[in-house]
Amino acid sequence: QVHPVESGGGLVQAGGSLKLSCTASRDFTRLNVMGWYRQAPGKQRDLVAVITGADSTNYADSVKGRFTISRDNAKNTMYLQMNSLKPEDTAVYYCYVEGTTWRMEDLEIWGDGTLVTVSP
Repeated sequence: QVHPVESGGGLVQAGGSLKLSCTASRDFTRLNVMGWYRQAPGKQRDLVAVITGADSTNYADSVKGRFTISRDNAKNTMYLQMNSLKPEDTAVYYCYVEGTTWRMEDLEIWGDGTLVTVSP
């Protein structure tokens, strides 16, 4: 199993923007639900946003209107555009992928995470 690869994290000032990317393995021939979760120090991992295979989306209340999730199925890639970032958005952001491989395996895989730090 190959974990999805996240990129785009970093340090940004409050009010700034970042765009995260998550690319799933080409072993997946069908991707269903994809999502972003985040975990701040000392806290549990929480949902940020999810997108289904039909492009239906759902967001945590804390990010509605500021974050946008999208996907490019041709590239097996999902994105999270984060605008108007706040210090409380600081966390490790994890990619979640659910789909079917060419081996006809149904898998749910997490990425290793990418750190987003928002300074005041």
